Amino acid sequence: QVQLVESGGGLVQAGGSLRLSCAVSGRTFSSYAMGWFRQAPGKEREFVAAISGSGGSSYYANSVKGRFTISRDNAKNTVYLQMNSLEPEDTAVYYCASRYGGAYGDTGAYNVWGQGTQVTVSS
Repeated sequence: QVQLVESGGGLVQAGGSLRLSCAVSGRTFSSYAMGWFRQAPGKEREFVAAISGSGGSSYYANSVKGRFTISRDNAKNTVYLQMNSLEPEDTAVYYCASRYGGAYGDTGAYNVWGQGTQVTVSS
């Protein structure tokens, strides 16, 4: 059974940083691209970033480009999201997901999801 477990969320002031982690078990981690999505109250889940299985390619939403960095450690079966220069608009529940096919930014391309971790950025 595939499991994704996020950690690292919390409360931070605007301009601060957080690093999210997503530990994966139950599948050959390096075979799958991984993504981070977020969902704010009353809004649809939106794409944040994705990384290929090898880690050689990464993709970002325009809203986080230059501030967030996605990375992965295939030896540890873990994907990370380093978030710098956080803004109140970044407040959301952040989810990691494992991609099986399709566009990197499409939620439908991901078939396994974590439970989410809350990130709150105060102004």
